[in-house]
Amino acid sequence: MLERLKQSLVESYIGAIALGYLLAVDILRFVSIFTAPVAAWAARSEVRSIIPRQVVPEDSYLQAALPQLMEFLLLGLLWYVLFRWLYLKLPQHHSPEAD
Repeated sequence: MLERLKQSLVESYIGAIALGYLLAVDILRFVSIFTAPVAAWAARSEVRSIIPRQVVPEDSYLQAALPQLMEFLLLGLLWYVLFRWLYLKLPQHHSPEAD
């Protein structure tokens, strides 16, 4: 069953398209790791201009990047597993008894 699914995904290029899309989303998550702290800083500075400092909580800007980092790692792992399953063949163990 899985071999037929694998064969149809590879032969119809749906697997390659899906892997390309997944890789593009993963690259966007990588970029957002660096843009999320900047966006959090900009939003917090705008709120501070309106509301006094005592009301605005002091969180780390790096906490804004943690969800994107986790998504990047999980999507990268999923991409690697699917790529390996679809396109890389595992080495065949040659048993001496088969000769």
